[in-house]
Amino acid sequence: MTREVAFVGLGNMGSRMARRLVAAGHKVLGFDPGLTGQPGIVSAWASELSDVASADVILFSLPDAAVVGSIMSGDEGETGLIPYLRSGHIVVDLTTSSPSLSRELNEAACAKDAEFLDVGISGGAAGAEKGSLTLMVGGSGTALESVRPLLDVLGSTVVHMGDSGAGHATKILNNFLNAINLSASAEVLMAAQAAGLDVARVLDVINASTGANWATLNRFPHIIHGDYLEGGLTSKLMMKDIQLYLDFVAQIGVPSLHASGPVAAFGSAIQRGYGDEISNKVVDAIGDMSGGRRLQSNQNPTNNQVK
Repeated sequence: MTREVAFVGLGNMGSRMARRLVAAGHKVLGFDPGLTGQPGIVSAWASELSDVASADVILFSLPDAAVVGSIMSGDEGETGLIPYLRSGHIVVDLTTSSPSLSRELNEAACAKDAEFLDVGISGGAAGAEKGSLTLMVGGSGTALESVRPLLDVLGSTVVHMGDSGAGHATKILNNFLNAINLSASAEVLMAAQAAGLDVARVLDVINASTGANWATLNRFPHIIHGDYLEGGLTSKLMMKDIQLYLDFVAQIGVPSLHASGPVAAFGSAIQRGYGDEISNKVVDAIGDMSGGRRLQSNQNPTNNQVK
């Protein structure tokens, strides 16, 4: 059965997810002040935020928790979405956001007899394009089952993680490991390049050994040939996710003993002008600090520099 839904935030990830819903036969009402009227993304465009309340299900895909809070609660004299919520409304937040904010917004939604689901997503732009995302859901199980047909269009794996906030908590835990894997692998492979090793061969060995991880298996086989898989999470957004993790573990009393590496790596990438580029470019930032090296420039060395 098709369903009328609204989608707020139609950028890199949101536009791909909205297109999948439209292709599946759903009428999608879009709201994004920066894109209103652009064809081929949604079925129709809302001119005001309040217009999206005409749909029973409202999905968000926004840059960060601050924007989610502004959309829901209002900002600088503007009315947010909360006053327009009614019984039966389900808000599905696909943003990588703060678990504590998600719990607050769930309470506000419940006060209006509505529901708020926090949904962490993993799989990047490619997963959004293919509908193969992993979705980690926090909030009411009943509300989840109501919107599951929509989520099944977006992802191949949908897991109910628990009460409100659990979806976004799971997401930021996963993203911190993503940041470590990417930044550490970039450093190691740049060291291989500097040592005069065949980077492609080193990568093959790592991927058959205990150092294998998502970045070495899925990202660097492309990066070493100059394909940075453009369109994914930027370094600024990666740093935002790292900060969400640090705030979260501080709140629950767990020390973060491994944050310095990715903070330094992505902080350096931002300082060197890669902030708005895909986070995979962190390897180029490390290369800049290593004398201007690039991984793809030395895959088949003629002189072995290893001493």
